[in-house]
Amino acid sequence: MLKKSNFIEWFDRYKYAELASTSVALTTSLFSKIYSGLTTAFLITFAEYLAFYSVILFSSYKKLTKQNKLSGQRTSSSEILTLLKNLILEFGYPAVLDFLVIRPFCMYWMPLFCGNYFFGIILGKISADLFFYGFTIINYELIKRK
Repeated sequence: MLKKSNFIEWFDRYKYAELASTSVALTTSLFSKIYSGLTTAFLITFAEYLAFYSVILFSSYKKLTKQNKLSGQRTSSSEILTLLKNLILEFGYPAVLDFLVIRPFCMYWMPLFCGNYFFGIILGKISADLFFYGFTIINYELIKRK
């Protein structure tokens, strides 16, 4: 059963990465004035991924080094490799499906479906995020249990 603490933990884990990726998605959507809808959809997707995973990687590494510093240890390369392995397990297949199919589809079709480009980008992002976070959170919880 899901508890309120799970939602708070997930929110705390993903909030800054999501804020960065949303900001970048909205900024990148301005390329629609230059490029076609499909090209812009892929540009938005790429920019979102760059922002999201930069923040996730940085915050995860910072958390690891902070924990080690508090316990008086140095962060080893094997710990960094474990961190990277866990991030790949957490985000792996949801990211591939999201990047190649779901997010470009949502970013292309939702503005057309809504008739309002800005609202369509927001709705497309939310739609793609529901898919992405559904699988990512399942993976995260499985990693935590191991």
